[in-house]
Amino acid sequence: HVQLVESGGGSVQAGGSQRLSCSLDGYTYCMGWFRQAPGKPRDGVATISSDGDIRYAESVKGRFTISKDNAETTLYLQMNSLQPEDTAMYYCVADRGRGCLNGDSWWPVFWGQGTQVTVS
Repeated sequence: HVQLVESGGGSVQAGGSQRLSCSLDGYTYCMGWFRQAPGKPRDGVATISSDGDIRYAESVKGRFTISKDNAETTLYLQMNSLQPEDTAMYYCVADRGRGCLNGDSWWPVFWGQGTQVTVS
């Protein structure tokens, strides 16, 4: 089992920035962020593999940046130019498999508890 703990959520004004962090306890190959807005399904936001493969949802390209530290114990999501439609619960996710290389079909095994981001 891999434990994931998010931090950094909160309220921000439209056009502002916020950075989410996630501590990971255990080996993983794929890491990333999903989000769920009220009344909507959970969707992938960004993924990063141990080999450095990075992918973004179209809705966040150019605004969000995913990164990790070299030890792969902390995952980050830098969010710029935030808009109200970015309001959601953000989840740190991870997997020991390589499903994140398969694009939109990846459903991670490990999930954090989530951190709320509210843009107004």
